Amino acid sequence: MGILLGILFGLMAGGVAKLVMPGPDPAGTTGTVLLGMAGAAIGGLLGMYWGGVAFPMFDFRSFAMAIIGSLILLFSYRCIAIRAMA
Repeated sequence: MGILLGILFGLMAGGVAKLVMPGPDPAGTTGTVLLGMAGAAIGGLLGMYWGGVAFPMFDFRSFAMAIIGSLILLFSYRCIAIRAMA
């Protein structure tokens, strides 16, 4: 997958993760998008590790793994940021 397609894939996964888990984010919109892109990469790598999901392919399974990775990373970031603020 090309770099631009990977960025677009991560943006979409991050956007869906933000819709699934709404609420205030300490990082703002740009930080949330970057977390979504990193989460999409993590989800894709986990999908390749657990077998069956080809990360470079743009299909429903790889998109679902990217969303799951984005949700995990967004949730973890929120927990850490809230504890740091308190």
